[in-house]
Amino acid sequence: MPRWAPNAALRLERAAIELFAEKGFAGATVPEIAQRAGLTTRTFFRHFADKRDVLFLRERELPAVVAELLATAPPGLDPLALAMHGLESAATGDLERWKDDIRARRAIVESEPQLRERERLKSAVLTDAIRDGLRAGGVDADDAALTAAVATALFDAALERWLGGDDGLPLVEVLARLRARLGRLASVPVAGGGAEDEGVLR
Repeated sequence: MPRWAPNAALRLERAAIELFAEKGFAGATVPEIAQRAGLTTRTFFRHFADKRDVLFLRERELPAVVAELLATAPPGLDPLALAMHGLESAATGDLERWKDDIRARRAIVESEPQLRERERLKSAVLTDAIRDGLRAGGVDADDAALTAAVATALFDAALERWLGGDDGLPLVEVLARLRARLGRLASVPVAGGGAEDEGVLR
């Protein structure tokens, strides 16, 4: 599994989440975060632009992690299987251990409009990383773009279900179930569709 981030960055993230939970996002300062982590303010700014940025460490690193996993995937996978290999591999690693941290972080993000706006950008960044990884593997540009959008939507839906559910299922299992559900939906015939419509997309 690729390395997510330096240990210092993860310590700062944990300290920030603890302080934001205690004092609110507006009430905690960068020096307090650094002190709680046992680090200096200079170290904080070596890893993050501001205290908002510290909440998006894992989201910032996820595209690079998935891209590396795509590059080292087994040969012969179709585009969606290749994209899902990267996401499922990420889901079975550190993300599973970080569930409580991710849930706490999400609660903080949802409490602040400026953070929610930033949150919406992360899916686009992940989509771009998957698309570029597929293109690097020789997938057609249109197929790569569509596959990346579908894979990111599946991952976002799985993450939401995993964090909000109480069934104890691991993230990779939630992701697999939603992928199977999508497969069933995709197999339903489309009214009015047929081979004569395929030329419209070519």
